Amino acid sequence: MTAPLRLGIAGLGTVGVGVVKIIRQKANLLSLRTGRPVVITAVSARSKDKDRGVNLSDYAWEDDPVALATRDDVDVFVELMGGSDGPAKAATEAAIAAGKDVVTANKAMLAIHGQALAESAETAGKVIRFEAAVAGGIPVVKSLTEGLAGNDITRVMGVMNGTCNYILTRMENAGLPYDEVFAEADALGYLEADPNLDVGGIDAGHKLSLLASIAYGTKVAFDAVELEGIGRITIEDIHQAADMGYRIKLLGVAQMTGRGLEQRMTPCLVPADSPLGQLEGGTNMVVLEGDNVGQIVLRGAGAGEGPTASAVMSDVIEIARGTRLTTFGQPAATLEEARPAQSATPAPYYLRMELTDKPGALAKVAAVLGEAGVSIDRMRQYSHESDNAPVLIVTHKCTRQSLDAALEGLGGTGVVATAPVAIRIETV
Repeated sequence: MTAPLRLGIAGLGTVGVGVVKIIRQKANLLSLRTGRPVVITAVSARSKDKDRGVNLSDYAWEDDPVALATRDDVDVFVELMGGSDGPAKAATEAAIAAGKDVVTANKAMLAIHGQALAESAETAGKVIRFEAAVAGGIPVVKSLTEGLAGNDITRVMGVMNGTCNYILTRMENAGLPYDEVFAEADALGYLEADPNLDVGGIDAGHKLSLLASIAYGTKVAFDAVELEGIGRITIEDIHQAADMGYRIKLLGVAQMTGRGLEQRMTPCLVPADSPLGQLEGGTNMVVLEGDNVGQIVLRGAGAGEGPTASAVMSDVIEIARGTRLTTFGQPAATLEEARPAQSATPAPYYLRMELTDKPGALAKVAAVLGEAGVSIDRMRQYSHESDNAPVLIVTHKCTRQSLDAALEGLGGTGVVATAPVAIRIETV
């Protein structure tokens, strides 16, 4: 009989417990699909005595994840602790040095240290798999590294943080302001211990940088991701964008252009009738575009015990089958330094502002926009009771530099009562 694949699991939170459950409940199915048993030999977590709702008595316990990672009876180190540094990084490095393969759900660690870890693993003839680090149960890493490997990827785009999508769709559907929905999400346990990882776009930015590395053969460049969270999005923006046929999403976009690699995780408007526009609640969606395949849309649960544990197990199963892939789809030593784009691809923009209600105000706005090279596609003024008139403008495609020049010029017109809000509109 083929020897079992022996796992050491570090981290017994929601995902770690989910992995234990799958292995205990589906042992026969896993054996049939891999040709060998998949077993857990040892585990590690902060507290041994905590009731996790699953029987752990069959497994050896290690207080120190580094000790777990170097055990002789562990073939694959499964890192589910999280954190970019500290125990997660130390134990992962120890596992590679001890000749173990690694499966991780840790996007922060890979976004910051992925290149060095990949080089170490590949030099040692070991693999690092991280399907669970990006978009939960959606097999997007496998899609890029395997299914679409015969394509030049032209664009990677997606909603990669379920908490932000929940907040934005809840604001729209319930007509509630951001602060109220943020508090609601916090009470439901949807937010990270540091909420800015979610609402500031950092968590999703980590994921985007990993996908960009695979898609474009570049070293992970999280520091080059343009980040903007959803905290400035108001219920007025959501309602008025909807009135113009759009919905607001925290959208990640990566694409290679003649100006360099664009990576941005920012609020964007997308057409309401597009797949991304119809995405509700905590669901994730990743859109991949290739020169041969066209557009592929992947939609599914982006977090949670079952979906994320499922993604962990997909990596474990591939290792059990003997599949050996490089970390980012090609040898780490061949990945190029990403040259960040100095300017973003031109796009239309949504502008919201309040103008003093006096003759010639709109004409002055149109003149300033025109002088900066920004052309108006649509414009709408709403009825009002105050002295200021709410105005929405959708521009034709323009550069962000031109738009910024226009916004600066609007401040000197004497007719703009509040600072304009500008949000990019992404073509889907």
